[in-house]
Amino acid sequence: MGKLFGTDGIRGVANAHPMTAELALAVGRATAHVLKRNHTGLNRILVGKDTRISGYMLENALTAGICSMGVNALLTGPLPTPGIAFLTKSMRCVAGIVISASHNPYEDNGIKIFSSTGCKLMDDIENEIERVIESGELVHIRPPAAEIGQAKRIDDAGGRYIEFCKSTFPAEFNLQGMKIVLDCANGAAHRIAPTIFQELGAEVETINAKPNGLNINLDCGSQHTEDLRRTVLEIGADIGLAFDGDADRLIAVDEKGVELSGD
Repeated sequence: MGKLFGTDGIRGVANAHPMTAELALAVGRATAHVLKRNHTGLNRILVGKDTRISGYMLENALTAGICSMGVNALLTGPLPTPGIAFLTKSMRCVAGIVISASHNPYEDNGIKIFSSTGCKLMDDIENEIERVIESGELVHIRPPAAEIGQAKRIDDAGGRYIEFCKSTFPAEFNLQGMKIVLDCANGAAHRIAPTIFQELGAEVETINAKPNGLNINLDCGSQHTEDLRRTVLEIGADIGLAFDGDADRLIAVDEKGVELSGD
């Protein structure tokens, strides 16, 4: 295990080492260099994030680093982590990068890198990216101006992921007649999740779906189900579902307001 990459990427307090704009720039450069060199796929990296205020800073720094190495950056904006993994593979990118600290408070942030298959990078690739950053060798590797990468925002990223999620639900079934409460943790699922369940026919009550950059996971979501349990009972819902900030974690509450084990 390297000094930067932990079991879930790089993580720390935003704007303090290692979660600084300077390091994000270096990670973008090193990731583009290493994966472009080791991959024959399309010359682009997908970048997505959750709703933390620091996501803007890190997104721009990563994008600058990627483009400076002659690789294109595709920006999804706030999107659940599984959606970024899906789109990385679907759009045939050499890598996908998630800017998120999952269920941690807004002060934290992180950088997680997916391979072209949408899976976590192998340790040897993470170690190579870290070695390149520490060596400083990229200072002397810069493409000419005509070969600098471009950045493009993928406006329909959310819609693509919504359609994928709906496609996993058997066509012969629907959720008509079900009342569902969704706690979106003021995070990446705040638009995606309600749309999916509504389009599958459910009556949806959404709570904690007004992110402001500072309220992600704040007394809500998968780690704090008090609001969800209370709302399920108040409106007589059939089930409640709570996501965490980047929507890769889910806790369910039954019709009696009882939280079910995540296992």
